Amino acid sequence: MDWSKEELNASVVAYIEMRNLEQRSEKFVKKRFYEDLSKRFGRSIKAYEYRMQNISYVYSVLGRQWIKGLRPAKNVGSNILPVIEELILKNEDIESTPKVEFEEQVSKLRKDKSLSKPDGRSTPSKQTKETTSYDRDPKVVAWVLKNSDGNCESCDNPAPFVKPGGDFYLEVHHLRRLADGGSDTVTNAVAVCPNCHRQLHYGVDRDNVTSKVYESIERLIQE
Repeated sequence: MDWSKEELNASVVAYIEMRNLEQRSEKFVKKRFYEDLSKRFGRSIKAYEYRMQNISYVYSVLGRQWIKGLRPAKNVGSNILPVIEELILKNEDIESTPKVEFEEQVSKLRKDKSLSKPDGRSTPSKQTKETTSYDRDPKVVAWVLKNSDGNCESCDNPAPFVKPGGDFYLEVHHLRRLADGGSDTVTNAVAVCPNCHRQLHYGVDRDNVTSKVYESIERLIQE
């Protein structure tokens, strides 16, 4: 039986509630959420547990933290993932450009052995969409970059290059994302190289890497 949008939305709402509880370090039992959904819609508890893993996968593609114990699983119809993304953004009241569908297309094409060199688009079409951004404090960014002394605060390697103005190129990463309620402070931000920045967002081992960053830098406070 196909999942209705109402059922998917209820699953996303439950996931977000669990995620918020986890971020506040409040105890909860995942199975109780699955049982509630099972009573409402008639599917097995296991079905909802796996659906939660699909939701974790969408969070991972968005570069955001998923619930511990719900390892991302992408083995689901590609038409479902964009709907889950849409529902996450809607329930979190975030306007953003869809990303999951594009990433899924890229993933499938990379596995296509017959994929030939594409012509591309000489004049790509443009889409104008409203997005949500955060008003970051430039002083925080400047302080974190200056304090790093040109070295990545994750891998400890020097910045990959120097910009024309003479500044070392590093990127500022919020360990708890602003979209997840993180603060824009020096106790929640680090200067990292582009590779480590992507790893902290999308890496399968990003939790371990994040923990090591917390352990190695005294000023950081886990939020």
